[in-house]
Amino acid sequence: MAKKKRVGGTALSEGDVPVVGLREPCPCGSGRRYKACHGKAAAHAGEQLVRRPFEGLASECDLIAMHEIVPSATARLTLAPDVEGAEGRDVLAVTVLPVAWPALVRADGTVLVGLQTPTGSGDASRDLAQVLQSALLAGPGPVAAGRTTAGPRLQDLLVPDSPLDVDVHEGFDFWLDGTPLTDEVTASLERANASVVPTRRLQGVEAGYWCRIGSKEHLRWVLPYPEDDLLDALARLRAAGRDGLGPQTRLIGTFRAHGLLVPVWDLAPGTEADAVEEPAQQLAERLSEALAQTGPLTGDERRARAGLTNRQVTLR
Repeated sequence: MAKKKRVGGTALSEGDVPVVGLREPCPCGSGRRYKACHGKAAAHAGEQLVRRPFEGLASECDLIAMHEIVPSATARLTLAPDVEGAEGRDVLAVTVLPVAWPALVRADGTVLVGLQTPTGSGDASRDLAQVLQSALLAGPGPVAAGRTTAGPRLQDLLVPDSPLDVDVHEGFDFWLDGTPLTDEVTASLERANASVVPTRRLQGVEAGYWCRIGSKEHLRWVLPYPEDDLLDALARLRAAGRDGLGPQTRLIGTFRAHGLLVPVWDLAPGTEADAVEEPAQQLAERLSEALAQTGPLTGDERRARAGLTNRQVTLR
C-alpha cells in the first residue's frame, strides 16, 4: 500500500507528489526539502552503494560540492574525444534543472546534465554517465533517466585530469537560456529561486564554498583526503588551537558526502567570501603540515578527534 502523508487535511500518496529538485521544498507541504522527504526513498533505492563514485577524477571534490551543497552552479565538462555524439558539443554539469529533469538538450545542441537528481542506482557516477550518453544522442528537450548497474561511468566519458571551472549563480535564471517556458518550468523556477542559499566558491583553495544561511556565514570545504588521515590532522590542529579561520570562527564539525569529509566552519558575523580567501589558504598550509605527521595522537588530540567524530553526519 502506498505511503500516505496528510497535508492540509488531504492524504497524499507517494505517486501524488510531483518530482522537483532535491533542494526545493517538498510539494507535499511538509516544510522539508524534497531530498529529505519524498525524494529520500528514491535517493536510497540503489542496489549497491558506491562509496566514492567520483574517485579518480580531478574534479571529484567540486562534483561532490555541486551534487550536495551548492544550490545553483554550472561547470563545463571536458569529454573524452571518442565519446559518441560529443564532437562539437558543449556539455554543462548543472546543480539542478527545471522540474528535476535529469538532462536537457537545448535547441543549439548544448547538453545540460543535472547533478542533484532524485533517482539513483547507488552509483552516482554511472547514473550520470547514462544520462549524459542519452542526452548526447537525443534531440532538443528534456531527457529522461533510467537505472542501470552496468555500462560506463563518468570516469569513462570525461578527461580524468580536467578540473571543473565552477560558475556559481545567485539563482536559476540560467534555465531561461533556451529552455521552453511552460507553466511547470516557471513554477519550478520560482520554487528554486525562493530556496537559494547565497553561495560563493573560493578562488584560492579547491572546493571551498562560502555560504550565508539566514544571518550566519559558513565555509563548507570538500577535502580530498582519506577520512582517518583528515580527522587526525584536524584533531592535531584543534588541540593546538590552529583549526580556525580567524577571530570568532570555529570548526563546528564535518559531514560525509560520497566518501569524502566536508568540514564546516562558523564564520564571524557578516564575513564575506573575499575575507575568507587568505585565511583558507593559510589553513590549507597548516592542514598539509598536520597531514604529514604520522606519530600517534596525544591525549588532547584524541579527545579533539572524538569530538569531531561525534559531530559527523553522512549525507550519502
